[in-house]
Order: sequence, then C-alpha cells, then structure tokens
Amino acid sequence: MNIGEVSDRSGLPAKTIRYYEEIGLIEIPRDPNGYRRFGQGELEQLSFLSRARGLGFSIDDCRALLRLLRDAERASADVKTIATRHLEAIERKIRDLSTMRETLTELVDSCVGDHSPQCEILDRLSRI
Repeated sequence: MNIGEVSDRSGLPAKTIRYYEEIGLIEIPRDPNGYRRFGQGELEQLSFLSRARGLGFSIDDCRALLRLLRDAERASADVKTIATRHLEAIERKIRDLSTMRETLTELVDSCVGDHSPQCEILDRLSRI
C-alpha cells in the first residue's frame, strides 16, 4: 500500500504518518528505491494510533501503548494504568471547564449588554 491508501484506511493524514515515522513512533519499511512500503501490520498500528490519539492519549502514552500492544507477555494492569491516568486527567479538565463555564455564565449574566459603555464583565476582569 502507498501512503495515500494507508492514510485513507487509517484515518490519519499522510503528514501525520510521516511525522510519526520521523519521531520513531512507528517504523515503516522502505523499498530499495526509498518508497515507504506499508503492510497490514503498519496499517493496524496506524489505525491504533488514530483511535488512541482520538481519545486524547499523548504521543508518549501512545508510544507506551504500542510497546505493550507488541508485547505478547504484557500485563493488562500496565495498560490499565496508562488509561486510568489519562481518564483522571480528562476528569480534571472537565471539572476545570465546568468551573470556567460557571464563572463565565455569571459574568455574561451580570452584563446588561446594551449600548452603554458600562460593562460588568470588563469591570470584574479588571479587578485586582
């Protein structure tokens, strides 16, 4: 398969595939002429990366997950540790975003929103 076909099938842009190769996240065999040669294994790894990145896993987490995927003697506890740590980070972000939403809602509700220059949003943001 060529990079265009693998890109279509994996859901990753060709530029991202090249980047993943450049940083050593995935190894792609080359033909004698230098062209990348994608097989089923590379497609599966790239599809895996597409799904993992879609869930927000970092490049480092993806690297660790790929290592575990390739290790037939892996402990599922190691995989769960990575996923649990990522889930906890997502939950923290959700809490932070919820707090931001509440604060911003209060600011928006406090503003009259008419044609006068008085703006409670700017006043509150300017307070020391």
